[in-house]
Amino acid sequence: MTNAPIDPVVAPHAPRTTSPAAPGGAARPGSPGAAAPTAPAAEVTRTLVLPPDLALVALLGVRDEVLRAVEKGFPDADILVRDSEIRVTGDPAVVDTVVLLLSELVDVARAGTPLTADAVERAIGLLAAAARPADILAEDVLTARGRTIRAKSLGQKKYVDAIEDATITFGIGPAGTGKTYLAMAKAVDALARHQVSRIILTRPAVEAGENLGFLPGSLTDKIDPYLRPLYDALHDMLEPEALPKLMAAGTIEVAPLAYMRGRTLNDAFVILDEAQNTSPEQMKMFLTRLGFGSKMVVTGDVSQIDLPGGRPSGLVVVRRILDGVDGISFCELGAADVVRHRLVGRIIDAYAAYDAETAAAQALRANRDGPTGGAGAAAHRSRGHRAARPTHHAPARSRA
Repeated sequence: MTNAPIDPVVAPHAPRTTSPAAPGGAARPGSPGAAAPTAPAAEVTRTLVLPPDLALVALLGVRDEVLRAVEKGFPDADILVRDSEIRVTGDPAVVDTVVLLLSELVDVARAGTPLTADAVERAIGLLAAAARPADILAEDVLTARGRTIRAKSLGQKKYVDAIEDATITFGIGPAGTGKTYLAMAKAVDALARHQVSRIILTRPAVEAGENLGFLPGSLTDKIDPYLRPLYDALHDMLEPEALPKLMAAGTIEVAPLAYMRGRTLNDAFVILDEAQNTSPEQMKMFLTRLGFGSKMVVTGDVSQIDLPGGRPSGLVVVRRILDGVDGISFCELGAADVVRHRLVGRIIDAYAAYDAETAAAQALRANRDGPTGGAGAAAHRSRGHRAARPTHHAPARSRA
């Protein structure tokens, strides 16, 4: 996309401070052996000229919401908006970053992406990661029902690109990072482009132990509660009248993982959700369903494993087995990729810190107890206690 020129015009600003005098006893500037004085950086002013086809409210937001978010992110910069110009004054490094941020936001706004305070925070994070916000926030994944679905973080962009390029993609990360939602958006897009002829969505019904026979009702009645999150995402991406028709025709299929056994899935976009609750055997069974012309996406959160009895998770094991295999991609998403309420990311970070502290405390306790552990030490103390008990002898009988 070719945009109107928006290169900033640099205008130097006179420095507000002067070099401090040399302290008493120190070599005077210019004298032999004196170090060259370090002058403070002079403030500069840079001007960003906005393109004429961009409404100011589209960039600054309603009631200057976007502008306030930029000022909050860079409190040391003075930002002045006048007509079609934005002037930024301050330390050169800070000014350069603010002007670059505003230039990227201009490109995002011109692409039709609404700007919000949250978008500004994400753009600042992307710049810190040496990524271009306009390349990520302005790229469409799917347009449906009058709304556009886009990646909102660098991790999500890498995940979407991996789905596009790889045959099998694993999306691993905490709740709210868009793992399943973006995968389903790519599936609906592939179906609309006739890249596949059907979409198959599955997840393990671990809450019912994958044994659904004891539940009342038809198969649909039994599995609906476990697959409802997948239906919710489909309703966001497809017209209400289209979804029942596609499901009745078998173009879209939603089923528990147990019903995948023995099948070969050709020309399909297959998504396995909640994969942390699969066993290694179930994971192998699912992956070997891959047929010609198909693509698979496996999503899960290894911090929320619900398997009974401490059984190993197939999602944990599969990475040790398949990482590095050509055609298979593993993508890690984190708190920075959470697209729910801002508190969700903080909650995830807090739990991660708590888990790390707990693991460290357990390791310290194990090292302190030694190889025998607390039980061995307790047994040793118990044996010592028994050995120390006095022996009571029966009184000797007198002989007649």
